[in-house]
Amino acid sequence: MKSAWVDRDAQAIVDRYSRQGIASDLALRVYTTRLLGREPKLVLHGGGNTSVKTRLRDLIGEEVEVLCVKGSGSDMAAIEPAGLPAVRLERLRKLRARAALSDEDMVRIQRENLLDPLAPNPSVETLLHAFLPHKFVDHTHASAVLSLIDQPDGEALCAETYDGRMGVVPYVMPGFALAKRAAEVYDALPAVAGLILHKHGIFTFGASAEEAYARMIEMVTLAEERLARGRKAVFGTAMLPQAAAPLAAVAPILRGACSARDERNEGAWRRLILDFRVTPAVLDFVNGAELSRYGQAGVVTPDHTIRTKNWPLLLRAPEDGRMDSFKRSTQKAVLTFVERYKDYFTRNNTRVGSIKRMLDPLPRVALVPGLGLFGLGRTKKDARIAADIAESAIATITDAEAIGRFESISEANMFDMEYWSLEQAKLGAAEEKPLAGQVAVITGAAGVIGIATARAFAAAGAEVALLDLDETAVKAKAKAIGGSALALRCDVTDAASVRSAFDQVVQNFGGIDIAVSNAGAAWQGRIGEVDEEVLRKSFELNFYGHQRVAQAAVKVMLAQGTGGCLLFNVSKQAVNPGLNFGPYGLPKAATLFLVRQYALDYGTKGIRANAVNADRVRSGLLTDEMIASRSTARGLSEKDYMSGNLLGREVTAEDVAQAFLAQALALKTTADVTTVDGGNIAAALR
Repeated sequence: MKSAWVDRDAQAIVDRYSRQGIASDLALRVYTTRLLGREPKLVLHGGGNTSVKTRLRDLIGEEVEVLCVKGSGSDMAAIEPAGLPAVRLERLRKLRARAALSDEDMVRIQRENLLDPLAPNPSVETLLHAFLPHKFVDHTHASAVLSLIDQPDGEALCAETYDGRMGVVPYVMPGFALAKRAAEVYDALPAVAGLILHKHGIFTFGASAEEAYARMIEMVTLAEERLARGRKAVFGTAMLPQAAAPLAAVAPILRGACSARDERNEGAWRRLILDFRVTPAVLDFVNGAELSRYGQAGVVTPDHTIRTKNWPLLLRAPEDGRMDSFKRSTQKAVLTFVERYKDYFTRNNTRVGSIKRMLDPLPRVALVPGLGLFGLGRTKKDARIAADIAESAIATITDAEAIGRFESISEANMFDMEYWSLEQAKLGAAEEKPLAGQVAVITGAAGVIGIATARAFAAAGAEVALLDLDETAVKAKAKAIGGSALALRCDVTDAASVRSAFDQVVQNFGGIDIAVSNAGAAWQGRIGEVDEEVLRKSFELNFYGHQRVAQAAVKVMLAQGTGGCLLFNVSKQAVNPGLNFGPYGLPKAATLFLVRQYALDYGTKGIRANAVNADRVRSGLLTDEMIASRSTARGLSEKDYMSGNLLGREVTAEDVAQAFLAQALALKTTADVTTVDGGNIAAALR
């Protein structure tokens, strides 16, 4: 592994932070922490931690010796000094004399000794850093080191590789006991450059930030060099179908099988978002004849169990043209996974006194021969994290198998980590948003109503896909929403374009739960004189466009088997035609009946179909020029024209978006038309 240390960069960060009154040792701690955090072979998603022992002034101005250690939840790749909360060091060191200390008391003591009471919680491995005497301490979950120590003879391999330069700490769960054991190993071997935590990771230390970092790179490099020697062939290929089914056909089936009914709310489902990965290394792994052995052997480091559970879901290879068979086998595999997980929980919960609360038993990683791997999570971010960890684990297990045989920690140790009291305390701490785990597709998303709807659904927790004919504009809108918002070009008058866009949404998120069919344009003309071509163009967009979107969405929803919601923008023209607006109103009226037909035909599948009937909304249909012209023709101000309704209030795009959102949340409402026009009796429905 190559060092990323650059003297010029190190000095630049020292200079930058010195202008803010931050000492050079803390600035260099930030610099090397970022170097470690930006290398995925060392650190992934919150793993690892670093520290520096220094002197700082407390809130009353007294200088004290402190440990600045990575705060819980801080991202090492982008850490700032505030992400390294300072804890009074002398008081931490006194804890080593204790025989025992609960995790809860450890956290309370660490918080009690923060210099800044508003700082984040220090790392759960703070005491390990404190009990070591070195100024700088680094901890990572280096993949190469894990490949070396995740073996039945891992300690012997370490002894061979490091020749006494590293101490080896037997596996102990993070916390006070691990801190004491690590300090004891170091005390017996004070000349070592670091410690290997068996089946967990690696610590290095030094008098300077550069020394601790350089030792980390050196020790990981030695592990890489050992892994390169005496390798054997791994993963003989299993028999696979000649033609694998496409990702867009597989993902909704997997996603539906990995969903669970919410028994507290009839019609609601707990759904997961998917993130797909395929590389030559991933395919070699999932296509292996012994996948059921090495793929189920456990996590590569205990920290991962919180993100990925202890083993992945294994599926049959999906054969193109035989999706019904794949769906049945996938549903069976998920049921088996859930039952296995429940048995694992019951068995181990009994062991610890039946004091734990069971987590969601659904898988977080799925391995699919012939296709690749999926990460699953309640958000796209969580799914990506699970996929990142799974992909990294594949590399670690592959290297371990190449020189020996991969071996994880015991089931009991995995349970103790997954059901750690500090993690259990977080359950229910944060309320989920109402559309968490759902995927919403919005057409016409670059328009005023479309983007307002996309923002509203994203704010409610949905993953959103913005579709529009104007690719540049819709990408800008998605970027403004941020997060995992997906922007795609889609021409709803072209069936192939709609199919392609929906396939891309499925490939990105795993499926679709809500489709907001919003794209439209207003053609005008006296109906007895209008050219037939104008009428056909309007029907292509304002009726058939809705039909194509709904058909594409229903196909995915049926594959998932968890219901769904179709939402249509029908406009007041559907029920209250305007003078010379027949070319626009006629297809909109047909779309109103299309809504009802979908509600009728797919209600038994849990798919709801509703519409919003809006009027006088500033948008691409009702432009500023049109508003000025119409208000002038009626002898009204623009304000009076736009608020010309029973309530005397102007209707906005946000009002329409909130109506769509309300319909998406109304699990027992279908075939509904919600009027958003401030009050127009002629457009009111029964």
